[in-house]
Amino acid sequence: MDKKDEKLKQKFQTVSSEIKPKSNLLKNCINAFWVGGLICVIGQLVMNYFTSLGLPKDVVSSLVSITMVFLGAFLTGIGIYDKIAGFAGAGSLVPITGFANSIVSPAMEFKKEGFIFGVAAKMFTIAGPVLVYGIGSSVIVGIIYYFIK
Repeated sequence: MDKKDEKLKQKFQTVSSEIKPKSNLLKNCINAFWVGGLICVIGQLVMNYFTSLGLPKDVVSSLVSITMVFLGAFLTGIGIYDKIAGFAGAGSLVPITGFANSIVSPAMEFKKEGFIFGVAAKMFTIAGPVLVYGIGSSVIVGIIYYFIK
């Protein structure tokens, strides 16, 4: 039985190595870098615009975040952001626009199941764990900081 399992395992390795798609790591990293950088440049342009209006720095920060989340959600809604993500990979998922994409995509996918059991229930399937662990860890760090200070 061991020889048979070993032969089967070897055959599987051979077949899987033949049909496995070849990944171009350098090209993928370059695409992620420049697309992520372009998203950040757009965010900087938005920030410069709001700053030129003479708004306070804390208001500008909020408006930039809101604008970038809106752009990410809007581009996801019209089907463009998924194409960008397919091309750029993590370069489009790391900025805040990727967070908007992770909320809007499941909501769109499950809208046919209704507003409550589809959109509302599935909206945070991807972003939910990020929110839970992000908020939870920030509370823990805040408590530690409170007692150390």
